Formats: sequence, structure tokens, C-alpha cells
Amino acid sequence: MASSHKIAFIKASWHSEIVDQSLVGFRSALDLDAFHVEVFDVPGAFELPLLAKTLSKTAEYDAIVCAALVVDGGIYRHDFVSATVVEGLMQVQLETGVPVLSVSLTPHNFQPTPEHIAFFSGHFVTKGEEAAQAVTSLLQLGIYKRGEPAGH
Repeated sequence: MASSHKIAFIKASWHSEIVDQSLVGFRSALDLDAFHVEVFDVPGAFELPLLAKTLSKTAEYDAIVCAALVVDGGIYRHDFVSATVVEGLMQVQLETGVPVLSVSLTPHNFQPTPEHIAFFSGHFVTKGEEAAQAVTSLLQLGIYKRGEPAGH
């Protein structure tokens, strides 16, 4: 059976050993005969909305999933970054009509210790699975048809 749904999965490269687990979870929860997943990497979370908008304008994707781990680096407020990114992703979704989902986590206390890496890696698998379920549900609603302009 040929893939009937095309999904863009964009992931930030910061903490890729953790963030990449969201794609593992996403793919594990999808019927890969019915979905084709194209993967894109960006440097960090701030770049997610721009690529999501660029891809959504192509009308080639049924949905776009974005994944990032935004941590407090001590220089700026990570909650500002995460809020800005999620707001940008929501704006893309509202402007284009293409469903855009966020698998972005903003832990309050992250340190790159083996315990934290293991915990958040597992959490990203779960979040990826949840994103796959959400994509499937949204597509069943039929609110967006690939190739149709937004608002039609």
C-alpha cells in the first residue's frame, strides 16, 4: 500500500541525542504503510517556526511536527524562548491551515547528566508517540487537505 499521508518532522539539533528520540516514538506509533515521514534538522528551536512555515506553504504536507529541548543556559530565560517558538508554530498553523504540532519540552532543571539524559530521552519517546496519535486524529477530522490552499 502506498503512503497516503505525508508528514514533515522537524527537529532541533541542540541535544540531538535526546530530541531524536521523539522521532523514534513518532515512527513507532504510526502505521508506516499509511504515512511517509520526511525529516528535517534545524540548528535550534528558534528556527522551527520558519521552516514549518516554509514547508507548509508548499502544500506538500498533511501535517508538520516540530521537536526541541529548550534548556536554561543561564544567559537568557528559556521560558521566553519556548513560548516564542510555540507561539510561532501556532501562528504558522493558523495562517496556513496545515496542522503544526509541538514536541518541545522546557524542563526547569536539566543538567547533561546520565540520569537526566536517560529520563528526558524516554520522555521524548512518549511525546513522539503522543504526537503520532494527535496527527492521526487530526487527519481523521479532515480539517486540512494537502494541496488545497488555506481556508478552502
